[in-house]
Formats: sequence, structure tokens, C-alpha cells
Amino acid sequence: MDTPPHKKVRVGMVKYVNMAPIYEVWKRTIREEGWELVEAPPSALNRMLAAGEIDLGFVSAYEYCVRPKNYQILADLSISANGPVGSVFLFSRLPVEKLTGHTVLLSSQSETSVCLVKILLEEFFQVQPAYISGEIFHAENISHTAILAIGDEALRLADRFPYRLDLGELWKRHTGLPFVFSLCVVREEFCAQEPGLVARVHQEILRCRDEGRKDLLAICELVAPRVPMTPQKCYEYLTAIEYDLGDRKKQGVTKFFQYLIDGGVAERDALPLKIRPLQTLSPENSSS
Repeated sequence: MDTPPHKKVRVGMVKYVNMAPIYEVWKRTIREEGWELVEAPPSALNRMLAAGEIDLGFVSAYEYCVRPKNYQILADLSISANGPVGSVFLFSRLPVEKLTGHTVLLSSQSETSVCLVKILLEEFFQVQPAYISGEIFHAENISHTAILAIGDEALRLADRFPYRLDLGELWKRHTGLPFVFSLCVVREEFCAQEPGLVARVHQEILRCRDEGRKDLLAICELVAPRVPMTPQKCYEYLTAIEYDLGDRKKQGVTKFFQYLIDGGVAERDALPLKIRPLQTLSPENSSS
């Protein structure tokens, strides 16, 4: 029997080291016909999800809160940190308290991190820099006072500036809460059309996450050369990344969204969060 068209699904993931515990297991184990893995930077996945070019995936938390009517959040999945995240940094040539009037170059790869650094600088440190958005590659040779870098590019720049501020650590220090950088989000229309398929994919992503955490040392051996970094440093980095969406993380993302709503950046419908629980699969859906 031919595979019906509705069994196709396009799943977005970022090929950053911080996604490796899920991404690498997915690549190795998923063989479902019609299940397409789409790899792109966070900002590109945001655009693709909004345009319907992917059906679900790990996107910036920002993307959900600016178009909440279009999406649901898949339960118990995130890319988050309960303190230092190790790959989202503000690198600076000056102490953060002296950045008013100075230029901060913002990575164009993640809207969530851009919003977060602005909250931290303006709300918590009471400084007003001049922001410029652009590419970070080779940015250490440019005359910007500070640079927001994320993901693998942040890992490469880690030792090149006198001041290094981990945004996850700063958020935890000022709010007492974890920070959720990425959510696994599905389009509402895809949920309505293919609830069983959404449940199957949701279940498989959770399985990949759990297997990836158990196999973390081997995954670090595989992905560390991409940065490059040692497998031990990679292991230390990835043990600080968390992939669940427990109650404290829900509180953290709610607080972040409230800042964005109050600032006119996010839609008021972003709260309360629309979280889609893992659905119980029927025998037909679980085997198809």
C-alpha cells in the first residue's frame, strides 16, 4: 500500500552542538518515509515555521510569542539552562555598566537572545547601548564595543574579550528562574490536520532526547571537533543544557514573555502558554 501524503512531516532542528543530544540520535535512528529533517539557524527556522515551510521544530521562544495564535508548544521539550548556558554570551571590551552609548553588535541568528540581552542591559543594568544587527563571524576584529554571540560561534569567541557575560547566568541571578531559549513548536493547522502524526513525532523527539542524554559521552566525541573543542569541554558544556519543559521553566518563559508583552514586542495572547501534552497513540497511529 502506498504511503498516504498526510504521513509527510517537515521537522526543523538547528545543527548546533547544543542540539546534538536530540539531533544526532534523530539522524541515526529515524527512518520513517516522509519524515524530513530540515536544518537551519534559529532565525531561519522561525521564518520557515511562520511561512508553513516546516510543520514543527525547535525554534526561538521569541517566534512563539509573536505569533501565538498560529502555534502550540509540544510538552516537555526545550533548549534551556538553569544558570550558565555556556553558548549565549555578551562579549565586551568594557564593563557592562559602562555600555551606555556604545555599540553592541547583535547576532542575527536568534531573536530570543537579542530580546534577552536587551532586557538584561536595559532593565537589570540600566544601560542604553546602540544596537546593530549583523553577522558575528570575524566580528572580534571589528570596532564594536560588545558582541552578542550564540551557539557554536559563541564557543569559538569565548576567550577573545576581556569581559564575558553568560546570559543564562545573568537571567538566573536576577529572576531566580531558568531561561528557555528554544521551544519545540508545531503549527496549529498541522495539529488539526494530523493529530496522530504530531503525537508520533512528539514521542520520537522525546525518545531521541532521552537516548541522547544517556549516550552523551559518545555524542561529544562525535560533535566536539566541529567547534573545535575537546570532548571533555563539550561534555561539560552539554551537561549544563537542559531539554525538558518543567514547571520552573514554564515560569521562566512566562516571565520572559511578560517582559516582551509589556515592551510591545509580543502578542498578549502569548500567555497563558498553549502547551500540547503528549497524546496517547491509537494502535493504528503507533504502527503506521
